[in-house]
Amino acid sequence: MHKCNPLLCFFETMLGYLAARRAGLDDPLRLRRVEATRRVLSLQLNADRDVERIHANGVNTVDIEVIEGKYMLSGGADGVIVIYDLENFSGKPQYTCKAVSTIGRSSKHAHKFSVETVQWYPYDTGMFVSSSFDKTMKVWDTETLKPAEVFTFEGTVYSHHLSPIARKHSLIAVGTEYPKIQLCDLKSGSKIQVLQGHRAEVLSVRWSPRYEHILATASADSKVRVWDVRRASDCLFTLDQHNGDKSKGASEAANTAHNGRVNGLCFSSDGLHLLTSGTDDRMRLWNSATGANTLVNYGKVSNKSRKRRQLTVSRGCSPEFVFVPCGSSVAVYGLHTGELVTMLRGHFNYVDCCEFHPDHQELYSAGKDGNILAWVPVLRGPDVEEESDQIAAVRSSVDRAFQDNWSSDEE
Repeated sequence: MHKCNPLLCFFETMLGYLAARRAGLDDPLRLRRVEATRRVLSLQLNADRDVERIHANGVNTVDIEVIEGKYMLSGGADGVIVIYDLENFSGKPQYTCKAVSTIGRSSKHAHKFSVETVQWYPYDTGMFVSSSFDKTMKVWDTETLKPAEVFTFEGTVYSHHLSPIARKHSLIAVGTEYPKIQLCDLKSGSKIQVLQGHRAEVLSVRWSPRYEHILATASADSKVRVWDVRRASDCLFTLDQHNGDKSKGASEAANTAHNGRVNGLCFSSDGLHLLTSGTDDRMRLWNSATGANTLVNYGKVSNKSRKRRQLTVSRGCSPEFVFVPCGSSVAVYGLHTGELVTMLRGHFNYVDCCEFHPDHQELYSAGKDGNILAWVPVLRGPDVEEESDQIAAVRSSVDRAFQDNWSSDEE
């Protein structure tokens, strides 16, 4: 039986989609999703791309800005913040993503302890926000590398998040070692609201990418709560892993999302689902509108971290994938099937964070080994002995695809 070479199979598939699109038989978005999915499924550690090593200790958090998709932030256990340029203008396949700015230990404005979360301002790369175990959250001017605003809290800060879509508010949600969630206003520079309900430290907070007033929070009390910040009363609902019948008047105090600390929190790209991760070595997928557990089985997902763990979901793929730090590897699961697709291995120590680049379907991961690794889509080439025949076949297919069938063969 003929075994199709991946290069030829890819061209044949893509030409089929192109033909269907040209004939108006298929939605153009489908072709884009198919190619994005193929790229994610072929992610490999890129030997030609390095990220300049600046952090002396572990890297806790990374974030890629969505305006140009060019710059990446990282925050380390050494209190250092680095801005990297991800673009390659060298014209060569081998290159290093250089650090263009660093807020190091020598800066009087640097965090005194470990930086736990960094995030670009969603609408402008001229500003970013960082939070730290030194009990502060700082709003930075990218040009001057000086804080434009500093928020101080009673306890260490585990997590913060700005809404990626908000137009009617400029709130930053902050989770600290105390159960109360703080909402800080960028415009006024003050803490304007407190959300009460958790009974232990709040390890992760996340705004919905679909509704700007919806916030999810995860805590060491094994609970995940979903809030509408326009309401001054209690949360909308508390996630229950057993899908208890709330109509029977059962107290929400018994509802738990996990049987351990909940330290991972991430919405799907469309905001319709919420993914959680806990120290019970389980991940769960929830309907974000109803709070129902969808009962997707991801199996055992190793999670020993006592603080926030940064996981990420793909965008523009069909189906979608989730990337999860798992020991010294990054596990890739089907978001809605729970199937383990692959394990990305390359780190020498525990992985703490990963971030998906939706423009190029690339993944960046970092951890306690101090390295930031780039996982890039790779297309496997043909076998050496078959190369000439297959290249000729591909070229022939491409020539036929672009042939003008309406023109006469005669001059």
